[in-house]
Amino acid sequence: MAKTALITGITGQDGAYLAQLLLSKNYSVHGLLRRSASADVIGARLNFLGILGDVEMHDANLTDITSIIRVIQTVKPDEIYNLGAQSFVKTSWQQPVLTGSVSGLGAVNVLEAIRLLSPQTRFYQASTSEMYGLIQEPRQSETTPFYPRSPYAAAKLYAHWMTVNYRESFGLHASSGILFNHESPLRGIEFVTRKITDGVARIKLGLADHISLGNLDAKRDWGHARDYVEAMWLMLQQDTPDDYVVATGRTTSVRDFCDLAFAHVGLKAADHVRVDERFMRPAEVDVLLGNPDKAKAKLGWQATTTLEQLVAEMVEADLKRLSR
Repeated sequence: MAKTALITGITGQDGAYLAQLLLSKNYSVHGLLRRSASADVIGARLNFLGILGDVEMHDANLTDITSIIRVIQTVKPDEIYNLGAQSFVKTSWQQPVLTGSVSGLGAVNVLEAIRLLSPQTRFYQASTSEMYGLIQEPRQSETTPFYPRSPYAAAKLYAHWMTVNYRESFGLHASSGILFNHESPLRGIEFVTRKITDGVARIKLGLADHISLGNLDAKRDWGHARDYVEAMWLMLQQDTPDDYVVATGRTTSVRDFCDLAFAHVGLKAADHVRVDERFMRPAEVDVLLGNPDKAKAKLGWQATTTLEQLVAEMVEADLKRLSR
């Protein structure tokens, strides 16, 4: 019998790729739809993947538990993937209360609704490597202490520990994926990787002559979102719920990411990249490097897309978009 999945954040990068994966596995896929002024572009990522008409949307908001309860009663999901969040780190300093309400308490609203209505439903929480912040170990694993350095990371850490709490207190099948940075052509333009590849495409096409960035020396463990959503699904197929680091095990600086992107179109980053203090974080996370050994051993998962392949795919997608 086909399973039913409910995805919060289905219109985002991860939600779209996850919906595509689940549809390929014959799931009935449902998503929460937060109404906004940009209703005409809400389905852009799902449409990019050609699956907009294959998912069923439901009006709801993570900050409104009554709407979540109504959707769960209607859909009766076997699995819920909580990907919804205020996910842009820089914005979390300007909107810390909203970030805490959506990214932190929003997860608890879903967990509480599951506990009350459907305790057999399996739950996935999208945790983040940003929770490690001021890193306490050179390679971050499931046992590395957390040290969040932004309101976003602090909100996500609350949601992470509440997921553990609901698992241990109420016996829910609730797992968290501590995902390191993952990108794709569906990444929002405000994120540094997409800002770089979009800028490279614009410069190559003669539409701009430079891009302005913040800290070029920040290092991240970058993978492809398409790979990472498979790890999410695998977590909910296990007999026992648990938490897993999802990462490539390779760290690269923003500067080196720029070099790869510009080199793909035959240009030099140094000729076109400018540093702008406006894009610096109040508290920087200097380096993140994930240790995905547990996910490989227990889930049989590992990243399959190299950074070079990821950068090339993103640059080509932006060239195609802008050429239209």
